[in-house]
Amino acid sequence: MTALVLSLTGAALVLAVLAWVPRSSGSTLEIVISGLMLACLAAVGVLLLAGHGVSGWAERWWNVLLLLAGALAVTGGGPLTTSVLALADRGNTRAQSTQKAGEVLRGGALIGALERMAIYASLVAGWPEGIAVVLAIKGLARYPELRSPDQPASVTPQAVAERFIIGTFSSVLWAVACAGLLRSH
Repeated sequence: MTALVLSLTGAALVLAVLAWVPRSSGSTLEIVISGLMLACLAAVGVLLLAGHGVSGWAERWWNVLLLLAGALAVTGGGPLTTSVLALADRGNTRAQSTQKAGEVLRGGALIGALERMAIYASLVAGWPEGIAVVLAIKGLARYPELRSPDQPASVTPQAVAERFIIGTFSSVLWAVACAGLLRSH
């Protein structure tokens, strides 16, 4: 069981790294890879909740899982968020302006990675209030960009706000899910 949990978490991490290979944003392959990451994460969660043999884990294996899940939280959230945004844009008549909203919200990938790292660390440390702190800082820092009147004409303020909200929620939920793996310990 230990090997299976660590292998599935490692496989999800490998998929997350593969998803960072440049290709068109929201491509079918990226969405499939994100789905496989979610499936690996769900399988690990089920195995850990089932608890067969988990209570006898040596502390070093929990430390390995802690590091793997943390790396997965940081690296897997970017491609997953891109996939969620692409799925949200499908069939949307304003998809072009929503895609262009990414140009207004510069640095989103780096900010998202830092956000997931902080949320994962605060949850693993047993301080869930850290989520509120991270989201407050992000919201205050992004507020000027969300309300800026000098955005390109092809970008509506609603598209920028939608991208911010959808991206933040999917990123935060991914980090929470990765941290949730460790709650069975």
